[in-house]
Amino acid sequence: MFTTRHQYVERDSCIVCTERLYADKAVRFLYSSARENAPALFRVLTSSRASRLLGFLNYGIPFKRMVFGRKRFLQTLNIDTKECLDNPGSLDTVKKIFERKIRYWEYRPMPDDPGAIVSPSDSRVVVGSFCDTSSLFIKGKFFDYEELLGRNKKEWLNAFLQGNFAVFRLTPEKYHYNHTPVAGKILDFYEIDGEYHACNPGAVVTVITPYSKNKRVVTVIDTDVPGGTKAGLVVMIEVVALMIGKIVQRYSEERYDSPQRIYPGMFLQKGFPKSLYRPGSSTNVLIFQKNRVRFAEDLIRNMFRQGIESRFSRGFGMPLAETDIKARSFLAHARDNT
Repeated sequence: MFTTRHQYVERDSCIVCTERLYADKAVRFLYSSARENAPALFRVLTSSRASRLLGFLNYGIPFKRMVFGRKRFLQTLNIDTKECLDNPGSLDTVKKIFERKIRYWEYRPMPDDPGAIVSPSDSRVVVGSFCDTSSLFIKGKFFDYEELLGRNKKEWLNAFLQGNFAVFRLTPEKYHYNHTPVAGKILDFYEIDGEYHACNPGAVVTVITPYSKNKRVVTVIDTDVPGGTKAGLVVMIEVVALMIGKIVQRYSEERYDSPQRIYPGMFLQKGFPKSLYRPGSSTNVLIFQKNRVRFAEDLIRNMFRQGIESRFSRGFGMPLAETDIKARSFLAHARDNT
C-alpha cells in the first residue's frame, strides 16, 4: 500500500502533482512493522502522550538549533510568506509557521452567493455519498458513520442517513486554521475521545476507518434559519491526528480578533476562522443531509480522472483522486428544500 506514489489534482491549473509525503518512512514503519509485529508499541505511539511528545520534537525546537534554517524550510514546503499576517521573521519555530495567520480576506476570496458552501480549510478533498444508489457512493474506509458521529447520537445519525460527505486532508505545510463552511445556528457541539492516527494516505487505507477512531470535535449546524445557507443540517467534524495534540476553538467575525467560545444556540457566519489545529496534519469532515447539496463539478470530475497514482485508489479499489482546494473556495451549492 505504501509503495505507490500519491498524486492529486491542483484545482486552479488542473495539473497532476505528486505529494511529498511528510515523514513517510516513519509512518510506513509505524503502520506496517510496528502495527503488525509490536501492537503494544503501536498503541503507545498513537496515544495522546506520544503524539504531544512527537509534536514538540518535530515542531517546538527553534530554527537556530536545527541543521536547516527557516528560509530553507519555507522554500522546501513552498509556503508563501506574502500571505502571512505577521512578520515572517517572527516565525522562528516550525510550530509558529504551522500556526501562522494569513490575510485570508485578501488571499482566500469567498463566493458572494449566499447558497454557496465553502471549503473549511486549505486541504486535499474528496467527496462522497452514503447512499448506495449514488454515483458518489464510497464504502466506509475513511470512517464508520455511526462511530464518527457517536453511536449514542441517534438524532443526528437519523438526520444524516444516506446523505453526502466531504473529507478534507490537511498536509503539514498548510495553513492550519479552519473556517466555517456555512452560515447557521449551532444545534450541538461535543467532543469524542479517541486515538491519534496519522492522516498519511497509506495509513488511512491501512487502518480501516481511522477518522472515526481519532479524537474529534463535532459541530452540528442548522442552516435553514434566517441568514443561513439553506442547506439543511450540516455537521463539521474536526479530527486530530498524529502530532496534533489539540483543536483550539477560535471563532472570530473580525479577522482573528476577539475569538469566541463555541456553544449551542450561537449563530456562525460563513467563511470566518472557527478553530486552529496544533501543528502536524489533520482532517476535517463535512456531512450533509440527503439531497441538500450539489458538489462542484470539477471536484467530482477530478476524483475519477484516469492516470493518477493515488493510494486511496489502490486502497478503495476504485479511482479516487483528491483535489487541492483553498479555504473559503467553492465546494458545493445548497439545494433549498425549505
